Amino acid sequence: MNKKLAAALSGGAVLVLALSGCGGDDTNEKLNSWAKDVCDAVQPQIKKIAAANASIQKETSDDSAPADVQKADSQGFQDISDAYKAMAAAIQTAGAPNVDDGATKQKNAVKELNDLSAAYAELKKKSDALNVKDQAKFADGLEGVATELEKLSKTGSDALKELEKGDVGKAMAEQASCKSASGSGAASVSSS
Repeated sequence: MNKKLAAALSGGAVLVLALSGCGGDDTNEKLNSWAKDVCDAVQPQIKKIAAANASIQKETSDDSAPADVQKADSQGFQDISDAYKAMAAAIQTAGAPNVDDGATKQKNAVKELNDLSAAYAELKKKSDALNVKDQAKFADGLEGVATELEKLSKTGSDALKELEKGDVGKAMAEQASCKSASGSGAASVSSS
């Protein structure tokens, strides 16, 4: 049961902005400024999500007491929810990127990130509601949380991929904070 939750986490339960390392020679100053704002704001959130995942995974991989697993899950899911919400806010605040359909791409990415934030908040509620005094009931409940997490990990990230296509991706790739994010291994749009 704990192994299923850990597997769901390691299987890519985290969906974050793809901050690819491919370089570009973009002279669009507005776009570069936008990319810097977004990358600088998103980088700490990527680290927060990676830390939360590591904490949940550690607690669920060990033979920890149900109360300890629940506490780690609750805090981890809250941190991940907060991080996605902060990413959505960063993209919203940055405004639309200076590209064709920039406003639509921005709006879709913000919605996707807010939806993820809500989904992790819901996982936190489910985790908090588990009965830690009854090992068997806790195991069953945790299995349900793991199943939800698995579904969430397979959720599409089309809006984020769309936002980061073409010139936007090139501009983001040139930002130091995006380069460090992609080097961390925590930044990957693909949810698998």
